[in-house]
Amino acid sequence: MFIKSLRLYFLIHSLTVVGISMTKENHCYENAMAERVNRILKDEFYLDQTFDNVNHDKRAAKNAINIYKEIRLYLSLDYKIPNMVYKLST
Repeated sequence: MFIKSLRLYFLIHSLTVVGISMTKENHCYENAMAERVNRILKDEFYLDQTFDNVNHDKRAAKNAINIYKEIRLYLSLDYKIPNMVYKLST
């Protein structure tokens, strides 16, 4: 299960412009930011389930990333969407 979660973590980050945040020991679960992202993906987008196949897994991850970046509002961003904040800052 850990390997599957780690692969999903790398897949999600490979689809975004955000770099992977890892500790010196290369354990993403030791990093607070990675922990928060993993918790959100599992709790809000149900990515902790067992998928039938890799295609289902990839579709679910891509959908979660899209919602996470394009639809989900963030309290820390004054209830704005990350992409909106990024576009306004450039």
